[in-house]
Amino acid sequence: MSSGIYSGFSDIAKQAMMQPQESLLEVKSKKNKLYIGIPKEVSFQENRVPLTPLSVALLVNNGHDVLLESHAGQAANFSDKDYSEQGAQIVYDTKKVYEADIIIKIAPPTPHEIEMMKPGQILISTLQMATLKAESIHALMVKKITALSFEHLRDEGNILTVVRAMSEIVGATSILIAAEYLSNVFEGKGLMLGGITGVPPTEIVILGAGTVGEYAARTAISLGAEVKVFDPSIYKLRRLQNNIGNRVFTSVVQPIVLEKAITTCDVAIGALRAEDGRSPCIISEATVSRMKRDSVIIDVSIDQGGCFETSEVTNHTHPVFRKHDVIHYCVPNIASRVARTATYALTNIFAPILLDIGDMGGIKNLIWQKSGVRNAVYIYQGQLTNKHIGERFSIPCKDLDLLIVSHR
Repeated sequence: MSSGIYSGFSDIAKQAMMQPQESLLEVKSKKNKLYIGIPKEVSFQENRVPLTPLSVALLVNNGHDVLLESHAGQAANFSDKDYSEQGAQIVYDTKKVYEADIIIKIAPPTPHEIEMMKPGQILISTLQMATLKAESIHALMVKKITALSFEHLRDEGNILTVVRAMSEIVGATSILIAAEYLSNVFEGKGLMLGGITGVPPTEIVILGAGTVGEYAARTAISLGAEVKVFDPSIYKLRRLQNNIGNRVFTSVVQPIVLEKAITTCDVAIGALRAEDGRSPCIISEATVSRMKRDSVIIDVSIDQGGCFETSEVTNHTHPVFRKHDVIHYCVPNIASRVARTATYALTNIFAPILLDIGDMGGIKNLIWQKSGVRNAVYIYQGQLTNKHIGERFSIPCKDLDLLIVSHR
């Protein structure tokens, strides 16, 4: 089919989607009962769980069934008893959980987990483009799965809602981690992060003025540290200034100014992100080698390759290493350090979506009516709808708007 005809169909579909819902839904769909499964995470050091016991209670009170694999919430300090008291069914066989109509989990499904999934299921999880494999996409397509990724969920303000929530947590937590590694307890410099009367404050350099950078700056300022923020975008720097309210040192990435700041600071936070692909690596090993002894690097962007040339992936068991006498903390999954807080943040996003699926009579109606949820769909009933994945793995991609119109 020629691209002109294809885009014409797409325009027709978009026009249809802009019509009043009353004219499209002649008979209001009756409420659906949902059958939701929460498996225990098998991915390394993933401590979060998508729903809290109180969110489970909300779903159960609305007439839905929730199956939870035993110990699924343990790493976030929620016991099986906490869930069962709120109406969840605790199961001990993983296969039993995968009999549910909707699977909601944190990490992307492993090949073994996809094997256990049943045809036509709905999957809500992360996508993690960096580690995504074509085999997983093909396996989900074969089973006619409808898959939604957390990373692409948008709220009413068109903000990437899960990414924003996790970035807020990671930004604030990165400063608290820095405070730990500056102390004597972790063989650091023996500095207090803030500083007190008559003692100069510690200097913190933050690379990146996005959400992570903003919340890192907020936390550092509130603890009394001296903060410098660098970002290539003047727009992001201005937004950070306005959001924080304090006048904080901001600069575009000027190599000479940046190098001076990095070599004199006590803590450097790497929070530059790329839209797709690798994060910009802007601090060379030569610069790191000139940093003060026992200073701390927290590379939050390590999941995209990192902002420092000396960064290497670490984990929660062995979180740091030293290079050029600089402490490097390069754990990609910082939110799992505070898994309970992260779970509360996630449940606030997922519980309303699950309730909407039930109230609107199914996932199709929800996708139709809410563009923020539609944005998260990457496979719809076995058809790939995400063009980035299609281009990367050379898999034919369908227009989601057209698929929904044709299935109505």
